[in-house]
Amino acid sequence: MKRGILVLVFLCSCVLVLWGCAGVLKKDASSKEGAFLEPQAALKFSDIPAPTGFKFLPEESYSFESTGVRVGILKYQGKADVEQVVNFYKDQMPLYNWNLLNVMEYGERLLNFEREQESCIINLASQGKNITVTVSLGPKSAIRPKKSDKPVK
Repeated sequence: MKRGILVLVFLCSCVLVLWGCAGVLKKDASSKEGAFLEPQAALKFSDIPAPTGFKFLPEESYSFESTGVRVGILKYQGKADVEQVVNFYKDQMPLYNWNLLNVMEYGERLLNFEREQESCIINLASQGKNITVTVSLGPKSAIRPKKSDKPVK
């Protein structure tokens, strides 16, 4: 009887350990080179995606929305290859009607996007596999008319 209980406890322990390891293995497999990142389901701004697995940092973020105006600095942190995150934003932002203007690389990566009345700058700072994503959103500057060479009378 004691032996049967010990075997049952051992089998249950093995199942729990293997179940936990399956979740760890799944996370490792998704972070391999060439794997695709998926957007999160819940977003601060519904038209600016963040990769799944990246944690929103509310204490380092700010957002404001009013009639026709949105301003924000949103920060996320997670683990991925920086090129995967660059490709994520290159692929995902056009799905939300953002146009890629340019990508700058100088240790960090800056991706500049725009649409109708807004601009969005995405800054990717990496330390190994740890990446901090900073999304800056704001209205585009109004185009000012050129100054005339003729004096106003």
